[in-house]
Amino acid sequence: MEKIDNLDKKILSILSKNARMPFKDVAAECNVSRAAIHQRVQRLIDNDVITGSGFDVNPKSLGYSTCTYVGINLERGSMYKEVVKRLEHIPEVVECHFTTGPYTMMVKLYARDNEQLMHLLNGQLQEIPGVVATETLISLEQSIKREIPVHFNETDEA
Repeated sequence: MEKIDNLDKKILSILSKNARMPFKDVAAECNVSRAAIHQRVQRLIDNDVITGSGFDVNPKSLGYSTCTYVGINLERGSMYKEVVKRLEHIPEVVECHFTTGPYTMMVKLYARDNEQLMHLLNGQLQEIPGVVATETLISLEQSIKREIPVHFNETDEA
């Protein structure tokens, strides 16, 4: 991965707070040209520093009232990739992590209600070959959601 300089960090800091900020405003805040911002952002995308963009949709607005984390234990850790392929076909699964600790993997999913959650657990997740056990944790409220902070030295020239 290429080295990220102070200007890159400043751009990332600005855009992580407001990804919809026009490049002309980012350029003005960084005291560089709009073209420089365009080039920098494109390089950051090409180098996988910026890995996505888009809107955060509130799941509740779509009728998904239950946010759930599911710890999954597999027969063998080596089955992880095959299980992930199956999980990709379940649209309610929004995150999947290969983990250390008490679970082989951790999944975040949304359900419309407890009935759908039960179907997702019993009828889909637990039916995947290699899944030997699941433990469900229901999120009562999301209190913090943010990007990792980008620190830059404001005294350095960008």
